Amino acid sequence: MLDLPYFDLTRLPGATLEHRQFRDSLQQFISKEFAPNVEAWDEAGEFPREVYKKAASIGLLGLGYPESVGGTPCDQLTRMIATVELCRAGSGGLNASLMSHTIMVWPVLKAAQPHVRDLVLPKIFAGDAIGALGITEASGGSDVAQLKTRAEPVAGGWKLNGSKMFITSGVRADYYLIAARTGGPGAAGVSLFLVDRDTPGFTRQPLKKMGWWCSDTAALFFDDCFVPADRLVGKEGGGFPLVMQNFNSERLGMAVGAMAFAMVCVEDAITWARERKTFGRTLMEHQVIRQKIVQMIDSILPLQAWVMQLAARIEAGESPVADISLAKSHAARVMRDCADSAIQILGGAGFMRGSRSERIYREVKVMMIGGGSEEILNDLAAKQFGLL
Repeated sequence: MLDLPYFDLTRLPGATLEHRQFRDSLQQFISKEFAPNVEAWDEAGEFPREVYKKAASIGLLGLGYPESVGGTPCDQLTRMIATVELCRAGSGGLNASLMSHTIMVWPVLKAAQPHVRDLVLPKIFAGDAIGALGITEASGGSDVAQLKTRAEPVAGGWKLNGSKMFITSGVRADYYLIAARTGGPGAAGVSLFLVDRDTPGFTRQPLKKMGWWCSDTAALFFDDCFVPADRLVGKEGGGFPLVMQNFNSERLGMAVGAMAFAMVCVEDAITWARERKTFGRTLMEHQVIRQKIVQMIDSILPLQAWVMQLAARIEAGESPVADISLAKSHAARVMRDCADSAIQILGGAGFMRGSRSERIYREVKVMMIGGGSEEILNDLAAKQFGLL
């Protein structure tokens, strides 16, 4: 893998020696443990469960969370560096399932009963358990407030009925944070529940996808599933704000991930252009190819500055919802364009399965849809800007 200085976040203002040391150690770990295996894992449609333990051994799974629950506290830049280095393995499917807990941990950390929080989170951060978030439904998509899965109060807890769709780590997870309706229509009627995988009446069906092949994605079904009272996360009817607050972190993470995958495409294009010869010259010696690569870099560097700015604003206590929404959509488009250019430069070799850019090309659409589609996020930004 190339190490292009203009994509190195540890060279930017605010980075320290500790950031560089972290990057270097993580880069060595991923080059040894992940990069040589992602092609085989993708073809197999899964990766070994032991990968979670290996990631936990270097503190990756608990990055950014308190030590009191087994986490590894850090700043926003450290988390961004981790995302960039993970993406250099070139497998969005690995990233999605390995880090699926990151989109469900925050509400559990903030709002679960202490004994539940202290039972679940240390297991997840140690790689002994897998966490998943169950929000999306086949009929609702990004419209969280309209979900139909329902929880009815019964003696000692709740009875859960309904289904979820497109859930990452949906088959293999041990703990699922599930959004269900406990009240009337709209956002105020939504609550969150932490459901164990072996709950009677809870079944899962694996799904096949265009990309993210090694990621476990499933439909979930709940048929009179009993959920104990202490597994209600937050207050009854208080689930929607917890979900919305969680989206900021998820969307910024996706923006950084899309940017990093675009960087990977540049690396692949440069490597190939330096080696491949046509008409007696390397591809890099052809002006049209050099310009194409420079255009890819030109699209990434402003995005890099944007996500760094957003990370700094979050660190300062801001919640720039509109900006994050736009950055996520913009980053996905940059990823799309860079993946397209990389495949064009690689030519027939890029069309063959097995390269990082080929996998990334297949995975573009999930980055443009997951975490909120471009259309949903643009409308959210319009509302935040006061246009409606």
